Amino acid sequence: MIRLLIVDDHLVVREGLQLILGMEADLEVAGEAADGETAVQLAAELRPDVILMDLRMPGMGGLAAIEQILQQHPEMAIVILTTYNEDELMIRGLQAGARGFLLKDTGRDTLFHTIRAAARGETLLQPELLARVLAHTTPDAPAASPPETASPLTDRELEVLTAVARGDRNKEIALALGVTERTIKAHLTNVYNKLGVDSRAAAVSVAIQQGIITQ
Repeated sequence: MIRLLIVDDHLVVREGLQLILGMEADLEVAGEAADGETAVQLAAELRPDVILMDLRMPGMGGLAAIEQILQQHPEMAIVILTTYNEDELMIRGLQAGARGFLLKDTGRDTLFHTIRAAARGETLLQPELLARVLAHTTPDAPAASPPETASPLTDRELEVLTAVARGDRNKEIALALGVTERTIKAHLTNVYNKLGVDSRAAAVSVAIQQGIITQ
């Protein structure tokens, strides 16, 4: 059973998600919060497996809540609930450690797949949202290192990270490369260490910003 905490200041969003998630036998809504401060408290009390986190809320917003929750409970999976006008906050949320992001009008299948992937420690990155992150990277951002030292990743690590950016799971990447899932996990650990992140989504976000991978 995957226990969830829904955090959104709109009652209709929380009720709608509860109704949809309640239809799945392996998903249980353990609680809900209308602001970041309550989310931090309930995360400590309820210890959910996955938190669906809105970014714009009164009082403590989603970004601050993500940072506080992951400082106290780094094992928790947080998935950002976003709209199309929150690109900057979305990127900052990924850098803070969120494992992925969902549009509030996303389809059920994508919602379920993303939650289950997050609970497994994986991330399903929606291509249309990844494209927006890429588009949000400004041309006048700090220049990357010279081409010969631009990427700190090995060719295989870059291959694995590119597959992650497409939304491939560890099993799918391992099958495509002819290696074990344990090897893929080892490559991802090296990627995290080199990029200074601790999640798949943050690794993709940083790699895009640094020009290591492109759309």
